[in-house]
Amino acid sequence: MQFVASLSHVDEIFAMVSYKLNGGISAPTTPTSSTGDLSKADTIQKETTKELIECYRLLGLTSRSFAAVIQALQPELRAAVCVFYLVLRGLDTIEDDMTIPFDTKAPLLLDFHNILYKEGWTFDGNGPDEKDRHLLLEFHYVVTEFLRLKKEYRDVIQNITQRMAKGMCHYADESITVITLADWDEYCHHVAGLVGIGLSKLFAASGLESEEFYGKECEHLGNQMGLFLQKTNIIRDFLEDLDEGRVWWPKCVWGKYAASLEEFRLPENRGKAVACMNELITNALEHIPAMFTYMSKITEQSVFNFCAIPQVMAVATLNSCYNNPRVFQKVVKIRKGLAVRYMLDSKNMDAVALIFDEQLKELETKMNPSDPSYKATTLAVHNARRLVKESGAEERLPWFTWKHNALTVRPYPHGVALVAAGTLGYLVYKAK
Repeated sequence: MQFVASLSHVDEIFAMVSYKLNGGISAPTTPTSSTGDLSKADTIQKETTKELIECYRLLGLTSRSFAAVIQALQPELRAAVCVFYLVLRGLDTIEDDMTIPFDTKAPLLLDFHNILYKEGWTFDGNGPDEKDRHLLLEFHYVVTEFLRLKKEYRDVIQNITQRMAKGMCHYADESITVITLADWDEYCHHVAGLVGIGLSKLFAASGLESEEFYGKECEHLGNQMGLFLQKTNIIRDFLEDLDEGRVWWPKCVWGKYAASLEEFRLPENRGKAVACMNELITNALEHIPAMFTYMSKITEQSVFNFCAIPQVMAVATLNSCYNNPRVFQKVVKIRKGLAVRYMLDSKNMDAVALIFDEQLKELETKMNPSDPSYKATTLAVHNARRLVKESGAEERLPWFTWKHNALTVRPYPHGVALVAAGTLGYLVYKAK
């Protein structure tokens, strides 16, 4: 079905075929594995210990998409980011498990940064249905590899873990809710902004990026990057979170449109639900200028790819959700072909800027002057698109926009022929 969804976008078909043929995201040091399991990749096998190979296996089990971008990092940074991710995922697996009483959970979370120095530590207290319980059952692999990291990496990971745990405990108190936009920013800071801050410091510690990434400006910008991603996830995952009793939409916004978020499930309230979502999307779009500033500071290719891919996926997701009532019926996802195309194209700042411009231009076509947030949305989109125009990206990469427009099928014979050619090539490849 994902392939069929991209039939009218031949550039996406070509991207999917290219992605398959080239083994995924390309980078100078990308490990390759015919199985798709990072722990079995030849480069990984040569550069790592048995325990780190197990960490890569656990990474693939917890997040295939994150494993894909981590595997393209330089070896100097790859292991540290893998361990960083697994540590925070382990922390989240405890925090997210509603079968663990708060009186048990809170001390465990608050001590987690010290647990990283306890060789052999594992945890079997998760409920049987907790999806990532296997990670904590085998967490001794993560601890072993954490202890092998150089001190600069360990200090960053331990600090961010401690700060994130404090935030988790704060929001685990059921009396604490997200009321204001400042609350929303604070919550997103604790669960995602701190990740951006930690990654910035890991980039600097690796020597792949300058010591500027240790500084206050990059700390602020890294936080903004995290907020942009987390707000996108919260908007997209509205229905899933509501079903599980989690409320992360700020009341100061949704309270304008309903007495409770449950009202947004009802078809007769769909217009108000969409207007509320559009206002939240507008708020998320306001983080784009900070993202552009941060990305423009990155000099190492694999680090750039690692940071760019989630950001372009986020803006595409926001565009897909904007003014879309289906968000209140099911999770809205971007086409797989589009995701693959963006993964392959996001190799420099000009391309990233043009991808954002492409998505924001499409979002503009869905804006309605009757929407309560119309003026604010117009301003947010205008500010972001102005940055793209001022960057000169289109002049330097004129083929980028042309490629997408030319390979999007119109109702003409040549379009059908292009689809047929792309489809045939894809099917031939799949048949091998």
